[in-house]
Amino acid sequence: MAETWSGEFYCVKCKEKREASGEVKVNDKGTRMAKAQCPVCSTNLNRILGKA
Repeated sequence: MAETWSGEFYCVKCKEKREASGEVKVNDKGTRMAKAQCPVCSTNLNRILGKA
């Protein structure tokens, strides 16, 4: 089961913080990142959560 994270993401297109929930993935460097979509403009959102 994939880990999920919900909270505030910053949307670069809207230039505002948005509440969203997204799936947590680990990148090549071992950093956990939450990935979601903006509920207003459907832009991809990323939030760095820290080391795994």
